[in-house]
Amino acid sequence: MLLPLLHSSVMQYENILIEVADAIAVVTLNRPKVLNALNAALLRELDAALTELGVNDSVRAVIVTGAGEKAFAAGADIEELAAVGEAEGEALAERGQRVFGKLESLGKPVIAAINGFALGGGCELALACTFRIASETARLGQPEVKLGLIPGYGGTQRLPRLVGKGAAMKMLLTGEMIGAAEALRIGLVDEVVTQSELMSRARALAGTMAGMAPIAVKQCIAAVHEGYDLPLAEALAHEAALFGLCCGTADKAEGTKAFLEKRVAKWSGC
Repeated sequence: MLLPLLHSSVMQYENILIEVADAIAVVTLNRPKVLNALNAALLRELDAALTELGVNDSVRAVIVTGAGEKAFAAGADIEELAAVGEAEGEALAERGQRVFGKLESLGKPVIAAINGFALGGGCELALACTFRIASETARLGQPEVKLGLIPGYGGTQRLPRLVGKGAAMKMLLTGEMIGAAEALRIGLVDEVVTQSELMSRARALAGTMAGMAPIAVKQCIAAVHEGYDLPLAEALAHEAALFGLCCGTADKAEGTKAFLEKRVAKWSGC
């Protein structure tokens, strides 16, 4: 478990960099020579880092990005993938799905700051994030069919849920890349900014959410994810239960008191 962070801290791995400052963790995929391709070692490190960040109460929002300006992540490591057979392939997909599922269910907002290519597993990584902000030069796609494959880290499931079945099928079956403007139009990304503005905008959004009541943020994320595929009546019942849970927290008492006293709330996370 990470120690509480008063201002900033840096953790270093071989394939990712993590910097934590002002309640925001920036996770940088750090294999720029291969366009930040997602090899097994990187995924293991990302898995370990997410475990640490998930239990660190001083971290309230996360940004994921890629080193350099050319790529967020240009998919899986093809040299590794070429040697994978049927049984190994299923296990590989399950491992990737587990890591990306951990990202999606972190209980804290995660922003993908997409700089350049987000292809294959890189696009799937962005899909598992809570929000996606793209630079104007970003290119996104699921080109697995060009390799005789399908997406294996959640792309066939998260993409249609995000952009609709038709738009998802077009991307999946053609393997074509789309630009940032088209990604915004179909709802694959939430915002498009210039390359120079990308990280500042991601930090601003993360900072806004990091300033909210952490339990309420966590339960908002849970209500959406857990209720999305339920019948409406069941989803509403689940929302009511989570609302009740929030009503019993010290943060709710502090938030309502601060509002009535016209001051900024001081969240305790309990």
